[in-house]
Amino acid sequence: MKIITNNRKALHDYQVLDTYEAGIVLIGSEAKSLRQGAVSLSDAHGELNNGEVYLFNLHISPYKFNTGPSSNPKRRRKLLLNMREIKKLYGLVQQKGNTLIPLKMYFNDRGFAKVTIGVCRRKRFYDKKEKILKKEVERKVDKIKKAMR
Repeated sequence: MKIITNNRKALHDYQVLDTYEAGIVLIGSEAKSLRQGAVSLSDAHGELNNGEVYLFNLHISPYKFNTGPSSNPKRRRKLLLNMREIKKLYGLVQQKGNTLIPLKMYFNDRGFAKVTIGVCRRKRFYDKKEKILKKEVERKVDKIKKAMR
């Protein structure tokens, strides 16, 4: 498995409730750009339309050696999921505050581009602050333990 990119911003801003692995429909030059790592997940989000899941604002830079016409780098891209998974996602996204956020993009063992999408809920400001305080306390405790040795 070759990881293309991670969405670190999503893990900071959102609480991940559930994750799903999905294939993604790409054109040839986009797949080549992915192999070069020219993709940004930072503003991307997923939506359900007519029983299908799409990714919006996923920026894949145009392949620089492409001789044909280039497509829109932020066009919507269809995700490939089972009907059972789509129905489950639909139920989760209908709950207030839940959204679909891509967390990771990678190539699997067979060379197919995959996206890990998460059903996420936005963190409140005080949740972020609490997490930072916990890290600071853990750091201080580790420092004290190391000094006592």
